[in-house]
Amino acid sequence: MAAKGYFSLFLHSHLPWVMNHGKWPHGSSWLMEAAAECYLPLLEVFGRLAKDGIRPAVTIGITPVLAEMLVHPNFAPEFEEYCEARAKAADEDLAVFKKTGLPRMERLAALLGESYRKTLERFKGEHRRDIVGAFRKLQDAGQLEVITCNATHGYMPLLGRDECVNAQVALGALSYQKRFGKKAAGIWMPECAYRPAYPWKRPVGPGSDAGATARRGVDEFLQERGIRFTIVDTHLLKGGEALGVYRERFRILQDLYPGDTGATAMAQGGSGKPLTSNEAYLMSSTPGKSIDKAVAFFTRDAETSLQVWSGEHGYPGDGAYRDFHKKAFPSGHQYWRVTDPKADLGSKDLYDPEAIPARVASHADHFVSVVSRALAAHQERTGAPGVVAAPFDTELFGHWWHEGPMWLEQVFRALAKTGIQAATGSDYLAARPPETVLRLPEGSWGEGGHHWVWLNPRTEWTWRKVYEAEDKVVRLVQKAGAKPDPEAVPYLTQLVRQLLLLEASDWQFLITTVSAADYSEMRFAEHFGEVERLSAIAGRALEGKKPDPPEEAWYQTVAKRDDLFPEIDLSWWRSTGA
Repeated sequence: MAAKGYFSLFLHSHLPWVMNHGKWPHGSSWLMEAAAECYLPLLEVFGRLAKDGIRPAVTIGITPVLAEMLVHPNFAPEFEEYCEARAKAADEDLAVFKKTGLPRMERLAALLGESYRKTLERFKGEHRRDIVGAFRKLQDAGQLEVITCNATHGYMPLLGRDECVNAQVALGALSYQKRFGKKAAGIWMPECAYRPAYPWKRPVGPGSDAGATARRGVDEFLQERGIRFTIVDTHLLKGGEALGVYRERFRILQDLYPGDTGATAMAQGGSGKPLTSNEAYLMSSTPGKSIDKAVAFFTRDAETSLQVWSGEHGYPGDGAYRDFHKKAFPSGHQYWRVTDPKADLGSKDLYDPEAIPARVASHADHFVSVVSRALAAHQERTGAPGVVAAPFDTELFGHWWHEGPMWLEQVFRALAKTGIQAATGSDYLAARPPETVLRLPEGSWGEGGHHWVWLNPRTEWTWRKVYEAEDKVVRLVQKAGAKPDPEAVPYLTQLVRQLLLLEASDWQFLITTVSAADYSEMRFAEHFGEVERLSAIAGRALEGKKPDPPEEAWYQTVAKRDDLFPEIDLSWWRSTGA
């Protein structure tokens, strides 16, 4: 047992299905950027720490839809082309800078080109073109823990039917087992969003004018799939105002969000002790149900998270770090530093790589001191070691914050010199099994702590369509029965596949934040139209009518383009769970 307590870093790796849906500026370029700037640099960091005898003990979520893209046969060739193109663009910048007499920018361009070439070399050599396999290898060696998520990141509290929640979780669990050779112990609930069991009715669309119907709690679906732990946002445990983790990355949220939802904790537990984010608890939304297999949950530590999430007040806003927003034309490469988080792009100074190691080390030491103080205070209050749980989007490290992977490495090196033990979710639960059972409120880690980022005047229309599609698909699958006509199965399978893509929470998020609204609206409308057309084809197939040649050709095109999750089981949409 660690004398001072535990530190648990949770990373969430996710992108929507963009394979075969365009490249730039929106599409597979997102995936290539994340692989080059985040996933591969982090693999390098974790591997280097392990080689030096320092166990990183990160809990990293890889969503099933992301894993499907990373193992897709089209990914590796496109990624190699991407790295080569980025290196070539840096070479072209270098030639321009040399011709115009800009030696400092020459050096930066040379470093960038070299970086992309090394990334490509590691991808093809050390990792054998298999990023998912590289993470599995680290997990099998006991260095870190990989957890799962919903199949396509469906936002569980707002999905309109329990059958659809059941399918998202079931496919997430099965996909993980297929990729990692064992059952998932943990899950990252999309957007850390949770809903307990209660009579619920749809906020918009078909059924919104009807009475409330009993809905199962999210935790019940997790429990049935053998999930042992998850993570929630601070306000779900403690109540109070929730500002949301994306507040400063997407400033539009500050202007659009209408106000606090007033979410508060529904229970203080059976022990009578004050609730704290420095302990794990058990969640149960159904009184009287057995808690033998209740799902444990960690709570985001607000103070440590603020140090990293905030682009203005946190480490990423330091003037020495590379600026994300200012880019050279036409390469798109970044050669400037933050300078001041409030400075306009014209006022940005050139990046200085030599200034970075000292800043990274300083910020890592500061972060570890914040963690240490929190754990010391907890031990003083309770007499027992606690945990600081720090959840972040993986893409923050390397993409949004270029120096993020370097900083993480220094954090784990600094932790190794203290009495604080880096621990995965399973590590901590084995050392400190939780006993207190809580009924949590509904909420997420989005702005205001509730569902507004995903359900607001800009996105209401999408939920009307989601509910219409869910009803149509579930009715058709249930009509097909336990042994549907084999001739209809391919069409039904592609139908539920398109529904899963329609349910991705990414479309509402990107519409709300205006970061890729047109692309998201187009993708959403496209998938809804496919659900409509496939429903008609599958319905006729169930009546023994084969599609005509144009319909069959269209179906084949869609099936080839969206060929993820071959392990889909139609029975999931016939059941609301146990």
